[in-house]
Amino acid sequence: MAGKVFFSVTMSLDGFMAPEEVPVEDVFSPGGRHDPRVRRWMAKWSELQAWVFPLRFFRENLKLGEGGEEGLDNDIARATYERTGASVMGRRMFDAGELSWPEEAPFHTPVFVVTHTGRDSWERPGGTTFHFVTDGVESALEQAREAAGDRDVRIAGGAETIQRYLDAGLVDEFSITLAPVLFGTGIRLFDHVDPDRLALTQTRADASSRVTHLTYTTAKR
Repeated sequence: MAGKVFFSVTMSLDGFMAPEEVPVEDVFSPGGRHDPRVRRWMAKWSELQAWVFPLRFFRENLKLGEGGEEGLDNDIARATYERTGASVMGRRMFDAGELSWPEEAPFHTPVFVVTHTGRDSWERPGGTTFHFVTDGVESALEQAREAAGDRDVRIAGGAETIQRYLDAGLVDEFSITLAPVLFGTGIRLFDHVDPDRLALTQTRADASSRVTHLTYTTAKR
């Protein structure tokens, strides 16, 4: 039996999953750290994701050394990774990751990149291979399902790619980790999702000392 299609993201309390957009080339350019926009973006992103950095699983997966925090947050992060048999992401997320991920990318499964520009598959150490899909989100999902077998497919991001899968009714469930930060502006997860086409049921709510994890199943209206 095929697994589920899901996504899991961290969100600010005022509904943003990323700070205001800054071009990838600016963030990773040699002078990027001197750009006030980039410094502001990095500070906000780090604040949003601060809950995950100390986790034992995070440190192990990125080979940052032994040790790290255990508990609820660590268990959820590990379970999200272990259920995932393949991932799908948009080209913009891949472009940023190609510049920032370590040589051994943190997925360790096939990743299908939705793009308008073809490219040969890119194999990385540790089991991650990026495949570039030019014929749409449904094709990328079909290939990811085949690669995942009976495990789940994660829609890794970014926001626009997740929105396209939500609007197409292709997401079975999702989890939002609410972080106690306020952005004011940025990229909203649900900005372009048609609310008349999507019904949600909350199935879990787990709170740690840092964040709250909310899980929902989806259905078409």
